[in-house]
Amino acid sequence: MRKIVILGSTGSIGRQALEIISAHPDKFEVIALAAGGASYQELAEQANRFKVPIVGAVTNGEKIGALTKARVIDGAKASSEIAAISCDLVLNAITGSIGLGATISALSNGNKVALANKESLVAGGELVTQWGRENIFPVDSEHSALAQVMRAGSESEIRKLILTASGGPFRERDDLAKVTIKDALAHPTWAMGPVVTINSATLVNKGLEIIEAHHLFGVGYEKIEAVIHPQSVIHSMVEFIDGSTIAQASPPSMKGPIGYALNQGERLDSVMNPIDWSKSHSWNFSPIDHHKFPAVELALRAGKLGTAATAIYNAANEEAVAAFLAGKISFTAIVDTVEKVLSRGERNSFTPIRDLADVTAIEQDARIMANELLSR
Repeated sequence: MRKIVILGSTGSIGRQALEIISAHPDKFEVIALAAGGASYQELAEQANRFKVPIVGAVTNGEKIGALTKARVIDGAKASSEIAAISCDLVLNAITGSIGLGATISALSNGNKVALANKESLVAGGELVTQWGRENIFPVDSEHSALAQVMRAGSESEIRKLILTASGGPFRERDDLAKVTIKDALAHPTWAMGPVVTINSATLVNKGLEIIEAHHLFGVGYEKIEAVIHPQSVIHSMVEFIDGSTIAQASPPSMKGPIGYALNQGERLDSVMNPIDWSKSHSWNFSPIDHHKFPAVELALRAGKLGTAATAIYNAANEEAVAAFLAGKISFTAIVDTVEKVLSRGERNSFTPIRDLADVTAIEQDARIMANELLSR
């Protein structure tokens, strides 16, 4: 029986994790939950349904306490405090770089982490991996696929990691300057939160995932690339030195990767429906148009410059996406802003990242710089 802590339990990943746990009561026990607190009624209901003794929330702690018998930890550091509770696994499904502190809290207190918060590695890769890559189980479908496929050969036999990208809603559209918020939120394959959906539309998400893959698997950026695959059935591939390419395929569902991570790389029975081989299938692949979608090459540039640069890439993007969703800038201005902030950082040179405080300072400077540019 694995004791599980879930951070971000009221989000899409958190809810699906609880569905998997509910279907396998003999394998998992939820001992703590945490969320932002905006959906406080849902968080309290989850705590009651799973008889969770401890709940963390950034806001609405009193309201949650009135709806459940669980002990409530509230405030800005609630997720980090919950992450430190001794358990078999912490699922970090928090969105944004705010999740880095919780990831470090979990690992530094001896807990393993199922990581859905890609920003933890983008903003603080070395800080996270110093606790051992073997203690991190990726939840992103692409990285889960890579982890599974890499079992087919030794590290020395791997030539290339190939992440797939759906291409978002605009892979066949040219007038990106006229994209509306509604257009950008209409993802053709996946149902995700607004920030991740916008990141998928700009392909920033794929850039973040390339950086994440570098840290998760210790593979150089020159050995990582991405390809457009609209059907989102092949989740990633590994090319080996003998010319073989091995892929992981399944219908587009996050339950497979979530279950694989919750069970620490061991497969659970009937987590999702398999591919129906009684039907015809057509799977397409095409290279990324880097002129149209410069975010991926920009991420590779940041990655080669180091973690301070990738932290800037992520923070500037978060500010630009917020501005776009608020109707303040055009769709194409998102990545333009990230590029300008990163270029300024290059001119001023990057400081080494030693601890969480360094990441916070670098991100804060990037956010200020981004907002200066956005206000113009």
